[in-house]
Amino acid sequence: MEGFMRMSQETRLGGAVLERLAGLWGEWLPLLKTCEVTAGKISYLAVWLPESVEQQIDMAWEKSPSDGFMVNNLAQFMCMAAVHEMLPQVEDAGCAPSPRVTENLRHALSSLGLDYTEDALPARRFAVVTHYPFRGGCEICHLQSRCPKGQGQAESASILLPGYERGKDEGEGR
Repeated sequence: MEGFMRMSQETRLGGAVLERLAGLWGEWLPLLKTCEVTAGKISYLAVWLPESVEQQIDMAWEKSPSDGFMVNNLAQFMCMAAVHEMLPQVEDAGCAPSPRVTENLRHALSSLGLDYTEDALPARRFAVVTHYPFRGGCEICHLQSRCPKGQGQAESASILLPGYERGKDEGEGR
């Protein structure tokens, strides 16, 4: 809980919020997918939550920005907690570097239900794919040029709000 609160930049949580988060944790934990994927000679760790969780979070944002923020953070925290459990070095490095997407990797993940977009990003909003075992931090990340941290910003405390995704036409997004 301490890690979640730090990520959410909260110093305390009310009882109702804590109960809601604990309920969602129990609901989402069985949906969290974590697996080692081998593509050619390279192994990867893949962690993701399904689209149904994304839809729940979108509904939470529509009802209340503060609730949306908290449940969005919970999903992010669940994925990263799983990564940290499997690769403790990621927490020390501060980065779970995204590998270059090869056809072998794309095919291996697709067979598990995790597709990539044309921009070489996981199609799931709450997903992490990184080298397994750990091979390094930001310096080997394929997405370094798109990452605020990779661009020299010490921390990126931003989140992507639904409707504000890159590439959306002005009429579609907010």
